[in-house]
Amino acid sequence: MRTKVNLGVDVFLEQYVHLVKGKRVGLLTNQTGANAKLVSTIRLFHQHPAIQLTALFAPEHGLKTNVKEGEKFPNMVHQETNLPVFSLYGASKKPTDEMMDEVDVVIFDIQDIGARYYTYIYTLAYMMEACRSTNKKMIVLDRPNPIGGIEVEGNLVDVDFTSFVGLYPIPNRHGMTVGELASYFNKEFSIQCDLTVVLMEGWSRNMYFPDTNLPWISPSPNTTGIDMMLLYPGTCLIEGTNLSEGRGTTQPFEIIGAPFINGEKLQDELNALKLPNVYFRATSFKPTYQKYKNELCEGIQLHILDRLNFKPLGTFSKMFNTIFNIYGNRIEFLKYENLKHPMFDLLAGNALLRKSVLDGNIDNFLEEYRTDTEEFISKRDKYLLYR
Repeated sequence: MRTKVNLGVDVFLEQYVHLVKGKRVGLLTNQTGANAKLVSTIRLFHQHPAIQLTALFAPEHGLKTNVKEGEKFPNMVHQETNLPVFSLYGASKKPTDEMMDEVDVVIFDIQDIGARYYTYIYTLAYMMEACRSTNKKMIVLDRPNPIGGIEVEGNLVDVDFTSFVGLYPIPNRHGMTVGELASYFNKEFSIQCDLTVVLMEGWSRNMYFPDTNLPWISPSPNTTGIDMMLLYPGTCLIEGTNLSEGRGTTQPFEIIGAPFINGEKLQDELNALKLPNVYFRATSFKPTYQKYKNELCEGIQLHILDRLNFKPLGTFSKMFNTIFNIYGNRIEFLKYENLKHPMFDLLAGNALLRKSVLDGNIDNFLEEYRTDTEEFISKRDKYLLYR
């Protein structure tokens, strides 16, 4: 099937290779870095006579996205090219000066999924900072936001709650491409690196990934498909609780449960809310790793009925409030010694959602996030590269 969208990597190779002529090129990528014919960007660059590829940089999950979430990995050597692969999820999440000594320009080519918590966009930001401090050029090869560029939803991260799952005050669902985010980060947060974004051709804001006709490559082990990505701006928050978000199953972030939940009862309670564009179905599962490994869990699967009008965060907030009303004496908000705040709050960007749920009234949170959403929509407008 012919693709409707020409990716940034393809546009770069067709029109912009001159930008790196005579320069040592570093490539920040993973397995999603590939052209529309599924040839990896690493191979395309390594075999190109006008590109001097000298180093590779890998974000969380590694170059082949086979490393579990939160698991560090070391520097290594790339087997095919014999180039160094510098880990940006190991001893440091920020590129060191020694790493940057190997390159004159860094090119970013990674597929994002449109949610604030997804760490690749912060690896991009750290690389932009490193380029500025070492006087190197940064080039971003743009890719689609797979859950579209129109819908925006969520509150902004409070200053005291910044982390690697929420480094900047952007909403849970930001509705921007990585190229647009790079431009936004560069100006709004005063990174001020020498930045070039290579735009896609043929992408428009109303496109979801299936509309592009591009082949899909999973950017991380638990990123499965379009419905998972649409749910993720909401259901990722389950990570901050003792409920299972479905890791260790074939439907992470689409199913939620625990050994103490009655799936049929929860299904009926949630469907009684009559939330728009979603149906909750009772299910059971045994995770193969992480929370409740090899334990039978009951819970629900979220089925999206209308992708274009589904609101992931609003749906999650009301769903979780109901789950807490039923099972509040069994639900825990996870805390870790190395973190100042509960993980739920870091994902949520502040403590308001957790406190609202504990108080049994989420109206304050819903009001705040709608105000924050409108503020961000207004602010982001001048950075949008597509219509």
